[in-house]
Amino acid sequence: MPSRSRGRRASPPAPVQEDEDGPEEEDGSEGGGSDSSSSEESTDVEDGERSDEEGQSEGESEDEEEEGESVAEGCGPSVPARVPGGAAAAAAAADRATNAPNCPVCMEPWTSEGAHRISCIPCGHVYGRSCLERWLMQRGNISATCPQCARRFKHKDIINLYAPEVVVLNSDLEKQLSSCREKVESLAEVVLKQGKLLEEIIAKKNQRSTDVGVAKRQNDLFFDGARVMGIDAANQIILASRKAPGIFGEHVLTKINMSSNHEARIIQLPPDTKVVKDICILPGGSALYASLGKRLSLLSMTTESVVLQCYLPAPAWSCSAHDSASHHIYAGLQNGMLLVFDTRQTSRPLHSMAGLSSHLVHTLHSVTDSSGSRKVISASAIGPCMWDVDGNQSKPKLLLGEDNQRVCFSLACSPPSSDLLVASFRPKSDLSGDVAPSQAYLSQTPIPSGSGKLGYHTVITRTGSASFAQGSTCYSNVSEVRMCKSSIIPYGNGQHLFAFGDEALCGVRTWELPLFGMPTALPTHREPIFDLRYAESPAGDGYLGCLSDQKLQVFRVSR
Repeated sequence: MPSRSRGRRASPPAPVQEDEDGPEEEDGSEGGGSDSSSSEESTDVEDGERSDEEGQSEGESEDEEEEGESVAEGCGPSVPARVPGGAAAAAAAADRATNAPNCPVCMEPWTSEGAHRISCIPCGHVYGRSCLERWLMQRGNISATCPQCARRFKHKDIINLYAPEVVVLNSDLEKQLSSCREKVESLAEVVLKQGKLLEEIIAKKNQRSTDVGVAKRQNDLFFDGARVMGIDAANQIILASRKAPGIFGEHVLTKINMSSNHEARIIQLPPDTKVVKDICILPGGSALYASLGKRLSLLSMTTESVVLQCYLPAPAWSCSAHDSASHHIYAGLQNGMLLVFDTRQTSRPLHSMAGLSSHLVHTLHSVTDSSGSRKVISASAIGPCMWDVDGNQSKPKLLLGEDNQRVCFSLACSPPSSDLLVASFRPKSDLSGDVAPSQAYLSQTPIPSGSGKLGYHTVITRTGSASFAQGSTCYSNVSEVRMCKSSIIPYGNGQHLFAFGDEALCGVRTWELPLFGMPTALPTHREPIFDLRYAESPAGDGYLGCLSDQKLQVFRVSR
């Protein structure tokens, strides 16, 4: 038996022994030993011994060489030669440490599932299952010896190891992974700090806008073809101009009662009124409107009828009025003129004043200066101007220097004071020689929504009784053609917000004046903004109206 044990041990590719002349402790395990608890196992061992004896009769040394070659050729690389004593153990340990993540037979990584899944045999050594099955097949599918310890095993002895994840140890990768983890943790701390800072900024901004800005949306009203509007804050009434449905629809006014379930009534206008370009609400509960039908008209809000009409030499684009005690109303014309009428005598204008250019007057504001004199602030393409409407001055005064590379298309004011203004500009467009300069302004076809072009808003502050200075500037996307309205909203102790329809946003933005700080976007219209109006009731309730082609939004403004 001892000689046969040594013969069998010679067949494995890489037997490990502690000493050449030492005792063979594995003989019992090969011959049955601790694994011979059943008769079936004993029979298997005897069959193996008889097989070995038959092999010895044909030449024991030739079988050992052939088996070594069979393992090397069939299941993996050739096995290192025997080395004596502790050197063999050290070499085997180094080999196992080097190849720990891989199958020792094929040197390929084992997997957690599939044909080459990680498996072990009774001796405890681990291989890829397909390598063990191939080794058994080469040995006749009866039994084979472990390529590392030469302990015999059968096919039924192969045990699948259920490892959900096989970890491949690599010191360089571990170092890189550790470094990446440290960087991720560091970045996470930075992101957390930045997030907290951003939350604080947003919270402060929201608190500020809630305390002093546009606080609550009152209404969303929908109708087609709206252009301009006026707000009667005292009676909670809104007038909006639009064209009635149909190909030959007349231009009408829609009267909306905010205090009566948003009841809307259509007010028919006199024939040939044409497009209404501006609406001004008077303190007595009436409305003044200017139209391209060369008329300046006064509408009674009570009877919903026109009670006064002033016929003009040119289409009117803007209108304004002082308090009811003055009886003076104003019209800005397409030819650049300003006409002053007295509501008690309208057969002819009280004053007819020529402008600095023939550009249409698109904005009028009635103001009172520090000395109590009545003035009118206007805006045309050349910029904002101040008019002495008492007739003591024949020409208006340009508030800023003339610049031929820009076009003023909007002017915001907070009447009756003229101490703070905001003028809006866009770059001047090059028009072909066949198109008149005013023709672009006269187009009544809505321009498709888009990102617009880069324009800017400039603060203008009063520095003396008749002098003004340019202040801070803010850039935004503005319309390339339309002359959109803007508004200044007073709040707090002498503070103001500037509101304007941003073309890229298709909604309204507000900034704190005079430095254009704390920009805030109101809920979007999804359409370009045509008109913005702010009005305040005698009780101090403020309302901001935002009008697009098909929607009117009304916001309650907290003071």
